[in-house]
Amino acid sequence: MTDGNIQKVVIVGGGTAGWIAAAAMAQVLGPHISIELVESDAIGTVGVGEATIPPIKILNNILNLDEDDFVAKTNGSFKLGIEFNNWGQVGESYLHGFGRPGIGLNRQPFYQYFLRHLHSGGQSNLWDYSIHHKAAYQHKFGRLNKIGNTNMTGLSYAFHFDAGLYAKLLREHAEGNGVKRTEGLVDAVHLDEQTGFINSIGLKDGSIVEGDFFIDCSGFRALLIGDALGVEYNDWSHWLPVNKAVAVGCERTEPLLPYTKATARSAGWQWRIPLQHRTGNGHVFCDRYMSVDEATSILIDNLDAPMLGEPKVLSFVTGRREKFWHKNCVALGLSGSFMEPLESTSIHMVQSNLNKLFTLFPRQRIVDADVDEYNRQVAYEHEHVRDFLILHYKLTKRDDAPFWRYVRDMDVPKSVTDKIALFQGQGRLFHTDEDLFKQASSLQIMLGQGLIPEDHNVLADDISDEQLKLFLSNVEGVASRAVMPLPSHTSFIEQNCKASR
Repeated sequence: MTDGNIQKVVIVGGGTAGWIAAAAMAQVLGPHISIELVESDAIGTVGVGEATIPPIKILNNILNLDEDDFVAKTNGSFKLGIEFNNWGQVGESYLHGFGRPGIGLNRQPFYQYFLRHLHSGGQSNLWDYSIHHKAAYQHKFGRLNKIGNTNMTGLSYAFHFDAGLYAKLLREHAEGNGVKRTEGLVDAVHLDEQTGFINSIGLKDGSIVEGDFFIDCSGFRALLIGDALGVEYNDWSHWLPVNKAVAVGCERTEPLLPYTKATARSAGWQWRIPLQHRTGNGHVFCDRYMSVDEATSILIDNLDAPMLGEPKVLSFVTGRREKFWHKNCVALGLSGSFMEPLESTSIHMVQSNLNKLFTLFPRQRIVDADVDEYNRQVAYEHEHVRDFLILHYKLTKRDDAPFWRYVRDMDVPKSVTDKIALFQGQGRLFHTDEDLFKQASSLQIMLGQGLIPEDHNVLADDISDEQLKLFLSNVEGVASRAVMPLPSHTSFIEQNCKASR
C-alpha cells in the first residue's frame, strides 16, 4: 500500500459480485482511482442468484442502466414478491409481496385495523387488500407508482434475470468506464511484513498485480480475507441448517408468473424463478436429513416443463466472516458471507455493503474507527437478515418430517424470540432505518405462517364498527380497481423489454 492517496483498487474474482463491485466503483470512485479486476475463465462462478429484491433498482440507477434494456439483455422478468407454499402447514400458501397491504388511517398502520376486524370474527385475509397479491395472481404487471389520489403506494417490484448475463452487462459497463480486466489464476498473496496489509497478488503465470486496496470477490474460496488474512467464519447452520442445493433449468411455461415460488419440501425447499427463455429451479436442503440423490429426484419430479441440461450440486455453510473489512481488504459476496437464497438477498448484500464502503472509503491512510464502523454496520445488516430468515423456519407448524420438527423447536437468538413475542401480544412491529426488511415484510411472514396476535392496538378502536367495515371495503375496492387496467406480465414484456432470441 502506498503512503499517499489510495490510487488503485484490485478486485479479485469476477462473477456477479466482482462485476457489481467493478461497475459501481468505476461509476462512483472512478475519477479518483484506477480499478483492476483479476479473474480466470478456468474457474466457474457460483453466481449470487437469479432473483432480487426492489433495492436493486437503486444500483441500476446509479449505473445509469435503462431498465427495459437491462431486462431484455438479461432475459429478465418482473417480480412482485415470493410465494411460500407448505411453510406453515402442508397445503398452505401465502405471498410475501413487496409492498404494504392496505392504507394507513389516523396514523395507525392498516394491519392494526385488519387485526381488529379479525378479532371480531371477520373472514377476510390480509392479502385481500394487497395490490401486489392481486396483480401477482392475475399474472399482471405495470409500472404503477401511486394509486390515484390515495395514500396507497403503487407496485414495488424487483427482477428475475440470468445472473451470467447480468455479470456480462456489468462487465461491459465497467470496462467502458476504464476498469482493467486481467485474466489469471491467483497463486500467491503478498503481505507487508510490518503492517500485514496486502501489497500485491501473484498470478500463476508469474505476473504480479499491485494495489493499494483489495476487494475479495473470490467466492467461497475467500483467497484474501480468509486464506491470506485469516479472518474467521462464523457458522450459522444451527439456525439455518440447509447446506446444499441442486439446481437445474427447465423450459419456459405460460403464464409467465410475476413472482418467485419457494415450496417447502421434507428437508428444505424448492425455488422456481421464471425468466423469458427458461425457468430456473433449485432444491435447497439439509444433508443431515436427505441425500443428494433423493433431493435431485424430488427436484426433477416437481419440474413443470422438460429439463434443460444436467442438475448441478452446490455446497455451502450459512454464516459470515468475523470481519468484512480487515487491513486493506474488504470481502464482498460469498467470500464474506452466505445467506441462504430464501429471500433473494445475495445481490442486495453486495450492493448494500458497497454503498457502506463508499461512505467510509479511505482517501489516504485507513483509520481504525472507519473500519470498525463499517464492520458494525455490515454485521448488523447480516444479523437482521439472518433473523428474518430464521422466522420462516421457526414459525412452521409442520410435524411431518424430522427437519421441520428441528427448526420448529430449535433455540433461536433472543432478537427473534423478542420479535415473535411482541407481535403475538398486540401485533407490535418495530424496525430501524438500518433494517432491510420493514414492518410489512415481517407482518406477511408472521400472519402467513399462522401467528395471529392475541389482541390489536387500542388506537385502532378509534372508529365505529360500521366505519371499520366501510373502510376495509373501500380499501379492497381501491386495490382491485388499481390492478384492473394493468396488462399481463407477458404482454408488458413483449411490448417493452422482450429479449432478443
